[in-house]
Amino acid sequence: MPAIVILGAQWGDEGKGKATDLLGGRVDYVVRYQGGNNAGHTVVIDGKKFATHLLPSGILTPGCTPVIGNGVVIDLSVLFHEIDQMIEQGVDTSRLVVSANAHIIAPYHVTLDKVNERFLGNAKIGTTGRGIGPTYGDKVGRVGLRVQDLFDEKILLQKIEGALHSKNQVLVKVFNRREVSAQEVLENLLHYAERLQPMVADTALMLNNALDDGKNVLLEGGQGTLLDVDHGTYPFVTSSNPTAGGACTGSGIGPTRISRVIGILKAYATRVGSGPFPTELHDENGERLRTIGGERGVTTGRPRRCGWFDAPVARYATRVNGLTDFFLTKLDVLTGFEKIPVCVGYDVDGVRHDEVPVSQTDFHHAKPIFEELPGWQEDISKARKVEDLPANARAYVQFLEVISGARISAIGVGQDRNATIVIRDLID
Repeated sequence: MPAIVILGAQWGDEGKGKATDLLGGRVDYVVRYQGGNNAGHTVVIDGKKFATHLLPSGILTPGCTPVIGNGVVIDLSVLFHEIDQMIEQGVDTSRLVVSANAHIIAPYHVTLDKVNERFLGNAKIGTTGRGIGPTYGDKVGRVGLRVQDLFDEKILLQKIEGALHSKNQVLVKVFNRREVSAQEVLENLLHYAERLQPMVADTALMLNNALDDGKNVLLEGGQGTLLDVDHGTYPFVTSSNPTAGGACTGSGIGPTRISRVIGILKAYATRVGSGPFPTELHDENGERLRTIGGERGVTTGRPRRCGWFDAPVARYATRVNGLTDFFLTKLDVLTGFEKIPVCVGYDVDGVRHDEVPVSQTDFHHAKPIFEELPGWQEDISKARKVEDLPANARAYVQFLEVISGARISAIGVGQDRNATIVIRDLID
């Protein structure tokens, strides 16, 4: 059975949790393949809101096995806090499986993340300060801590001491902070080992065996395409690969096993943190989108920057990820606007660009070229078929499909799990 990838096609916060949850009842495994607790999904079930940060959205679907893949970085305190919250809400978390090769966020990673961001001042990246970047840095630098290391105290201490050898020099001599004790870090991490051990497995082997047995595997990314460390608006990006290629490296599933790549696309655009955002609104329309759309980060609570739909960004996501389908979310938020502008290209110092400029300087200077479409006033939250949408809403969706480069197969018209129009089956 082939695997399916779901990922963000903009700057993140597109509503991936809703899409993953919609499919969760029809898949056997839901795998988070990158990122850490710097991302979040919100899922509303029967009016009850659930927020996940490290846990895959599949945790909310009975019978589905949620998996934290090797490409994820894990803050163990956050993981168990989130598990305990889910248990309090009546969610069964006993099916969770964690990759033995996933990397661990140690307390010193969080400290370094925060002090470095403060040190950058006005040049700061906009990091969430949760230690994600420093942990991925240690992974690439080959001084990281992996989940499997928790079960060999001697090796774990050696690795902590090796990582702290240079980090303490930086903390003390550059940032004027106290030295971190390797023993304290060891005790902090070992505190979680016994509870974590039953969840740990060779997840790459497990997932490939599942595919061989005809099971459905859904791979979900955090953040979005324009935050990818290789393909995003660098340096205002995350430290991993939310794009489709990251689904392979972050899960241990080969590319030939993936049949569909579904991009989640908001009916307008948002981003959190610093970096270029050509269609950003600084007026009452931006505030209206923010208020009606509930545009605050699930993990950080920070207000999101809001703007109109950006077609070059959608086309870029289609190309970079090899998207087969789009899931368009939050169409209902646009209800009530008399006119809805859509960015169809950019003006960069008098030169038109129909695609995202390769130069960061050009992208920073890009001014959107808009086409206006007529809005609609009717409530669309009860629509369950395309035919239920007002004519102008249907025309808006059709326009976005034509200019984005992939078919729109589902449309979100409200927060609840059932507030979705399915045009084409996303699992076939």
